[in-house]
Amino acid sequence: MFRSASMIGLALLASPIGLARAEDRPTLEIVWPRPDTAVDLGNDPEKAIGVVVRSNFTLLPAGQCGTNRQCGHVHMKIDPDGDTCNIPGRPYNSMNSDFGGDLIKARFGHCPKTAGRHVIGVLLADDHHKPVLVDGKPVTALVTVTTK
Repeated sequence: MFRSASMIGLALLASPIGLARAEDRPTLEIVWPRPDTAVDLGNDPEKAIGVVVRSNFTLLPAGQCGTNRQCGHVHMKIDPDGDTCNIPGRPYNSMNSDFGGDLIKARFGHCPKTAGRHVIGVLLADDHHKPVLVDGKPVTALVTVTTK
């Protein structure tokens, strides 16, 4: 149930304009941190860590994919069942749409409680920030970590 609710929370990152559809079956996984990892947060105000993802999509900055339909970027939420860890005024905690690539910044400093058990959720989005769908469902990945 928690995993399903988290997937719905990630799907809420969808653009109100519509959804993207991929021709090949896109994949997305979180490579690091591994499930149930204890993660030390730094002393910076954002309490940020790098999250490494893997996808068969080309991950480029938004607007740089051209005609490549197997291209996009990643949207991320911490504790995707709610919005408490989002950047104020945004429906997400982070995106890699400015730089592309397989690294995305998780900013735990936006969470009311930085230390403790958290779920990191990522969503594959197309070049225009619309969720990529497989069988009508957004392509997502989740990992649970404990921050300290």
